[in-house]
Amino acid sequence: MNLSIVIPVFNEEESLPHLHAAIHAALKGISRTWEVIYVNDGSRDRSMEVLERLAAEDPEHVCVVEFRRNFGQTTAIAAGIDHAQGEVIVFLDADLQNDPADIPLLLEKLEQGYDVVSGWRKNREDDALTRNLPSHLANWLISHVTGVHLHDYGCTLKAYRREVITGFRLYGEMHRFIPVYASAVGAKIYEMPVRHHARKFGKSKYGLERTIKVILDLIAVQFLTRYAAKPIYLFGGGGFLMGALGIVGMVFLLVRKILLNVDILTSPIFTLSVLLTLLGFQTILLGLMAELLVRTYHESQQKPTYTVRKVLGRTRSSTADKTECI
Repeated sequence: MNLSIVIPVFNEEESLPHLHAAIHAALKGISRTWEVIYVNDGSRDRSMEVLERLAAEDPEHVCVVEFRRNFGQTTAIAAGIDHAQGEVIVFLDADLQNDPADIPLLLEKLEQGYDVVSGWRKNREDDALTRNLPSHLANWLISHVTGVHLHDYGCTLKAYRREVITGFRLYGEMHRFIPVYASAVGAKIYEMPVRHHARKFGKSKYGLERTIKVILDLIAVQFLTRYAAKPIYLFGGGGFLMGALGIVGMVFLLVRKILLNVDILTSPIFTLSVLLTLLGFQTILLGLMAELLVRTYHESQQKPTYTVRKVLGRTRSSTADKTECI
């Protein structure tokens, strides 16, 4: 299997037949073998009946994964990745706002050597105030905090090489941060404009309340991508800073006592300095505990601390199970 298309589905019974027909039309000319993985995320309408019919009519291409209840888009995407067999995995929304005709264009860019091709809804057909404006602000924030500059993190239409997205688990609303995870393992990312259509059926499942979730997930992603391997750098740095401020406060009080004979214990600076010193010490200890947890995680599960794009000039021995020069 060369290509897997993962589509989360939640209450999209009217869109699904049109979507599947559009996928067939878009992929009929490509030379790759392909599959579509529909993940029914606890739909309350007739979406599952439609998916069962599509699976019966097109068993060569359709795989359906049904959740027992609604778990959210990120979990649906994670399940789709787990069930995908393709070397390339494409994510697509089920509401027909993404255009399947753009998939071959994404694949062409992958063939040029990129690991991730991210869609950019340059001319977005959504409400300017409730959808577009929060999206622009979120994209600006994510790009500047993570250093991975994309115009449209929220666009589901993205294509990935399998090896850059299978080394981590997705939680919360973290599907939009997959390019950040991929960048952390050295993926080459390209962003290209894609078509975007106004919604024809159903109603949007997104609201402004997702903005808070995105900000909280952004904090978690920054920690996981920058400090997951060496958490002592974060906790230790913060601990040293607080401890240094506490010591500076103590020195200030001591000098003032010697020169001006001002009592140390009655000053609020004394309480603050003691508190900062203790917090700094505790934060450093917390960092050491996090270091032990990280080492347990990597070593107990034999998780690698690096990723390899390719190896030239070596072959794997079938008898000794080791790499040898050709």
